[in-house]
Parts: sequence; C-alpha cells; structure tokens
Amino acid sequence: MSGPAPSPGTAGTIGAVTTDTAPGQHRPHEPAWVEHVMWWHVYPIGFVGAEVRPETEVVDRPVEHRLDRIAGWLDHVVDLGLNGLLLGPVFASSTHGYDTVDHFRIDPRLGDDDDFDRLVTAAHERGVRVLLDGVFNHVGREHPAFRAVEDLGPDADTARLFAVDWTGWSPGQPVPVRDFEGHDILVALDHEGAAAEDLVVDVMAHWLARGVDGWRLDAAYAVPPAFWARVLPRVRERFPDAWFSGEVIHGDAAEVARASTMDSTTQYELWQAVWHGIADRNLFELAHAVERHDELLATQVPTTFIGNHDVTRIADAVGERFAGHAAAVLFTVAGTPVVYAGDEYGWTGVKEEREGGDDAVRPTFPEVPPEPTDLTHAYEGLVALRRRHPWLHRAHTDVVHLANTALVLRTATADAAVVTALNLADEPVELPAAGATRVEAGGGDLRDGTLRLPAGGWAVLTA
Repeated sequence: MSGPAPSPGTAGTIGAVTTDTAPGQHRPHEPAWVEHVMWWHVYPIGFVGAEVRPETEVVDRPVEHRLDRIAGWLDHVVDLGLNGLLLGPVFASSTHGYDTVDHFRIDPRLGDDDDFDRLVTAAHERGVRVLLDGVFNHVGREHPAFRAVEDLGPDADTARLFAVDWTGWSPGQPVPVRDFEGHDILVALDHEGAAAEDLVVDVMAHWLARGVDGWRLDAAYAVPPAFWARVLPRVRERFPDAWFSGEVIHGDAAEVARASTMDSTTQYELWQAVWHGIADRNLFELAHAVERHDELLATQVPTTFIGNHDVTRIADAVGERFAGHAAAVLFTVAGTPVVYAGDEYGWTGVKEEREGGDDAVRPTFPEVPPEPTDLTHAYEGLVALRRRHPWLHRAHTDVVHLANTALVLRTATADAAVVTALNLADEPVELPAAGATRVEAGGGDLRDGTLRLPAGGWAVLTA
C-alpha cells in the first residue's frame, strides 16, 4: 500500500481528501497518474461486431482474432487528446460479457491472450493506459464453478464461492442461489466468505501483472463495501499504482468510497442532471447537482461521464444541438472524465427496456475512424483545455449565473479559473464572464466582462 497509514480509528488526511476509515483499514493516495488521465470507453463485444447472443457454448467457440480492431482506433484516441482506454468486459462469457464464465480467459469472440497483449502494448506505446471491467458481484450461470454446485450441491469444492442458502434444500432441487437484480443467468458470489475474496484478488493481480493499469468495478454498489476493503489492500500490496473505480448507481457514494477504500465512484447523479437539465431546459437541476458534486471531493474524485454502455446516447438524450454543452460540463468540472466511444462524433442510440435493448448503444464500429465532425473538434478543444489545466481534476465549482436556460459555472483555484457558459434558449443571451478574458472553446463574443452567446450556444473561457 502506498503512503503511511493513519493510526487505527483516527481520521487521516490524504492530499485534499480526508478519510475516516475503520480500524485496520486505510484509504491510500489516489495514484498520481490519475490526475492526468481521461478515458475512452469501449464495449468490446459490440465494437468488434461479435455476436452478443451466440448459439454455441463458450467451450465450442472458435477464437476470432478481433481485438486488433480496437487497436486500429488508438491513434484516434490520441488525436482526441485522451490517454486512457476503458475496456468493457473482455473475459469469456455466455452472452453480453457480464455473465462471466472464466475470468482468466479472453472471450474467444474477441481473441486470445496474444491479441490482448498486443492491444495493451499498442496502447502503452502511445501513452494510453488500460482499464479493465471487473464483474465481481456475480458470474454467469454457465460458469464451471457453479455448474459443479448444480451437480454436487454443498459438497462441491466451489460451493463456498456462491451466495446460497441451503436450508431445506434437497438433492435434485434447483440451487437456491441469489441472483443479480432478478436476472437468473447471473448468480451472486458470496462476499462474506474467503473463497470469493481470494478469487477476485487472484483475477485482479493476474491482469495487473499482464500490464493493465486498474479496474472498473462493475455493480460495485451491490457488493458490501467491507468486501472491497478486504480485497483492494491485498491487491495494492503488489500493485500500489493501480486505480479502482466502482460503479455506484445509487446510495451514499462518499460513504461507499470511504468504507470500501475504492479510489473513485461513478457520478451518476451528475450525468442525470446534465441530461435532464439540458433536455428539460431546467438548468437549476444541473446547478444543484454540481454543488452536490463538489461535496464528494472531500472523500474522492468521482469518475465523470455523459454516456456509457448502459444508457441512451447523450446526443439522443439532450438533442444533437446540445451535445457540445454536455461535453463542456464534463471537461470543466472536477472528476476523472470518461468519453463513451462514438459520443465525440455525436452518434445516436436509444436504450430500450427489452431483450437486446442495449444493442443500439453498443454498435459495431467501422474498422477505420470516420472523418472528424464539428463536435469531434469541439471534444479535441475541450480535452486540450483540460490537459492544460490538470488542476481541474479536483477543483471546486461555483454557480455564477443561473436561469432555466442559461448557466455560468466557474471552476477555480486561488491562481486560475475556467468559466463554462451555456445557453439553451432560441435567442442570444448576455452573461457575466466571471473574470474570464479569453474564449477557449465553443463560441461567444466577450467584451467588457460580458459574454454574448448565440442562440443554443456554449463557451468555455479562461482568466
């Protein structure tokens, strides 16, 4: 573990983050490299054009060497100014990747170990870090360890891996295992026992040793924080520079981060406020979420996003006209920003609540990146600005001006400031520039301390 641990039971101050950890636990410094990383998020199975619901069993599938298709986009990632590749599930699974059947094997629809090693090497050669998606709340029902439990019941060597209540069970009956949110193909691990803990530590260490830089912890909110607090210190003992970001959709994110020792949690509240605030022409909602976002900085730097593999594309959610507004917020408030691949082109796709309802937001990508669009260039400008001002990673944001359709945010330290102005109205608006003197991205006319934005315009300024 990195850094000295505070005395058991006392509060420890870690940089700008204060933690109050349980006896024997220590939430370490966030790795220094995270301040400078910005991720490009890929859902690999969809990206490479693999069949999401294949007819053949995993053991019978031929290896398809498709991961090179992702490598073919790495120069695009660098051209955007991003320097992180967040890979969705890459391990062998039955269908969509989140029903894992072997954490130590690359999904044959994607390739094999050699293909994965080439992708990691190609990324690192370009200065791009790699983050893996770890599904550790549950596994697929076809996982060999669970099949053994179905065959042998509590006498199976792997029975202790799973959350099973054997009370009243008789041989021949279905195994009464807990599932994940009603999905019976996803069987829950037993996070109270040592077997699951050892498995997760071994999986994380295996792939970190292969060169990855950290983990996105899928469905982290469904796992007791105490489980992560046992697992992550063990992994950090060997890989102190690894970063761990947990998917927390609801609940007390600050408390989850504190109790689990995770470095970061996903900022779903801010994402939802960007979406609704713009789509509903109610920027009061966004301003309120930004203020709550600031409060999280006392315990963690959240993982921020405006799109991912589970939600409707931002261009559909807010309208293509306002996709740049959403990106401007993403890159000018605190956090570790994640761009969902394709959002920089303004691609559309609506998530539907049905079987296959995620397919539209998880499309196959062309082998060669398309020509940049105006929105792509806007992303390039915003990423470049963020890179020039790495202090934005942890800086606080003030609401300078607020109306239903107009908002001015000022994110600052004692020595520097970035101002973000949004206009959702169908007519121009004049807004305070909050001390800014230069328009860096977007478009607007800045004169005498006043910014004039066109109808539906946005701008990012610096002092």
